[in-house]
Amino acid sequence: MHITVPTSAGRIRGHWKGEVAAFMGVPYAAPPFGPRRLLPPEPPQPWTGVRDAFVPGPSAPQPGYLPAMTGLLEEAVAPDEDCLNLNVWTPAPGRTGGRLPVMVWIHGGAFRNGSGALPSYDGARLAADGVVCVTLNYRLGAEGFLLLPDSSSNLGLLDQIAAIKWVRDNIVGFGGDPDNVTVFGQSAGAISITALMTMPQAQGLFRRAITQSGAGHHSHPEHIARRVTERLAALAGAEPTRESLAAVPFERLIAADAALGQEIAQATDPGQWGESGGGGTTVLPVVDGVTLPQRPIDALADGASRDIDLLTGTTSDEFRLFLVPLGIGPRITDQVLHGFLAGFGLDPVEACKAYAYPGATPGDLLSGVMTDYAYRIPALRAAEARAAHGAETFVYEFAWPSPASDGALGACHMAEIGFVFGNLAHPLAGPDAPRGLSDRIREAWSSFARTGRPTAARPPGGGLPHWPAYAERRSVMRLDDGAASVVLEDPAADRRRLWNTLREAVPGGA
Repeated sequence: MHITVPTSAGRIRGHWKGEVAAFMGVPYAAPPFGPRRLLPPEPPQPWTGVRDAFVPGPSAPQPGYLPAMTGLLEEAVAPDEDCLNLNVWTPAPGRTGGRLPVMVWIHGGAFRNGSGALPSYDGARLAADGVVCVTLNYRLGAEGFLLLPDSSSNLGLLDQIAAIKWVRDNIVGFGGDPDNVTVFGQSAGAISITALMTMPQAQGLFRRAITQSGAGHHSHPEHIARRVTERLAALAGAEPTRESLAAVPFERLIAADAALGQEIAQATDPGQWGESGGGGTTVLPVVDGVTLPQRPIDALADGASRDIDLLTGTTSDEFRLFLVPLGIGPRITDQVLHGFLAGFGLDPVEACKAYAYPGATPGDLLSGVMTDYAYRIPALRAAEARAAHGAETFVYEFAWPSPASDGALGACHMAEIGFVFGNLAHPLAGPDAPRGLSDRIREAWSSFARTGRPTAARPPGGGLPHWPAYAERRSVMRLDDGAASVVLEDPAADRRRLWNTLREAVPGGA
């Protein structure tokens, strides 16, 4: 059965999927190519009649994942130029009274891959829980995050803002409340959200935020962003300007970005590429002083976004996703591990003591160190910065281990996504994933979207214990199956204190 809803650009026709209506591939901005390439987003061209919104729109152009990740990560389909589109799932289309909370998902993918239309991001199950769920695409790689002298920086973030403005202007027609919007996202999406919390153009567009495995330190200062832009342009055979790069086919820019990633991975000077050192990313949000005035963690420390409720956290074994599939862990020797630790400014002997556990290999210790360095410690720094200004923040650790790769991944990066959306066919969840854990997480996320607190009416099978805010006790909700979901006070305190001795050298240090 079909249903029609008006939008600011024209009427769209969606379809019912059980108790939820879905509207797919809805343009929130014009195609960012041709004369609009490498420029801020513009409104979509209005249409007459009714536009079918039955299938997802094109994804942003992207390179795809390495072959080693096949079977673990979902690939975006149909990348093309008309990529600035979104999807809406709602249990109450056309119901303008009794507005529902809105949850807007921003996908991850290292700012080079991903799509809001991946199967794991299907919002039907969340919408059935009583929210309006929106997922979106934004420009990736060179198209979205270069520092251009003749255009704006952070085009990908401006795309996200345009999508949230579309939500503000149109979501009432889908039964949503534009005054109760929660943005939530993972990895690059979470990094984006932390940036949005501090961007002038995003102020007032959302009330709450959920950041999964991404915090406020991953960004480039202008000199690093300029270096990235200049080198990427040279690899593409162009000048580092909008005018020159806009004449380059996007396939060539993607290839240049991949080549730059290899160069960054092989660089001997760890400071040459800033937060992209190691090659996991090339482009990042740019602290240009205009669209993004400060490094987000510094803005949080100065009191920015005190009026925005925040739920943030990480998985227990984030970095295993990057070590296990590539077979890196077994190649880590004590000598290599000590070199990494010394490079961070840590005392190798003391750090190994802090991270050691029975049977741990040097690769296991490196995974723990990198999980803290890149994810857990920055998330705690964001919570601490907000607590200093009286802004409540709720912190979680997702601890359920994935059965993928014969269990070697643990609770790795992305392992929680299927549980958040209730789509346990996610490659990292597996056939025996505990449905009750997904029920509890969805209820916590949706109750946070409703009220600003992840307190839940107890779903079938039992709910979570009381979840206190992160304050003097440094409370963290450990999310695991059954009774293993517990509140911990200052977990892994010895490791946290280890990094606190290096606040100036560590991501998020203030």
